[in-house]
Amino acid sequence: MEEDKNFLRQDNNYRSLKAFQKAECIYDVTFYFAHKFLKSGDRTIDQMVQAARSGKQNLAEGNIDGITSREMELKLTNVNRASLHELLLDYEDYLRVRGLEQWRYDDPRCVQTRAFCKNHLDSAVYREKIKERSDETIANIAITLIHQCDVLIRGLIEWKKRGFKEKGGIKEEMYRARREWRKRNGQDGGDGRNGINGRNGTNGRNGTNGQ
Repeated sequence: MEEDKNFLRQDNNYRSLKAFQKAECIYDVTFYFAHKFLKSGDRTIDQMVQAARSGKQNLAEGNIDGITSREMELKLTNVNRASLHELLLDYEDYLRVRGLEQWRYDDPRCVQTRAFCKNHLDSAVYREKIKERSDETIANIAITLIHQCDVLIRGLIEWKKRGFKEKGGIKEEMYRARREWRKRNGQDGGDGRNGINGRNGTNGRNGTNGQ
């Protein structure tokens, strides 16, 4: 029904979230990087790929779970952020122990990379371009993507927190929806059939003083 379109919405489209799109770019870059530059059998391969996967999947799961659980939505969104920070440390470790450079924030290469990553959310673009880049460059691209995604996720968490404070949780939403339905169907007034003086009320046939 039209009036119920906002109750437990089923059209949560996590793929439209910029945070999810950027997380997908991070996963694709990481999958290529880990299998290209880490030695076969290195446990870090699986750890990096799984952290990148968690950073993407938990956004999707949290978005869907949010239909019926605001608490789970916030929890999974924060798990997503934690996974990306774990991945960030892996990239930073890779550069440090190999004597490679992590670009400073004001480094022209970093400035250019930030601008590119800000304006490109299609993972296919990264899959193509990283084939021509060194491990140092790809690691710095990934680090840039992770920082940008973290900003988006923090904004998403704050937005969800505001929504919870303004509208409450699912139980409150269900209560409001039920109350509105009863009003529309004449079942919620003082003189209504199920009200105080109604059929099931205090003075009704089935009430305290009824028959």
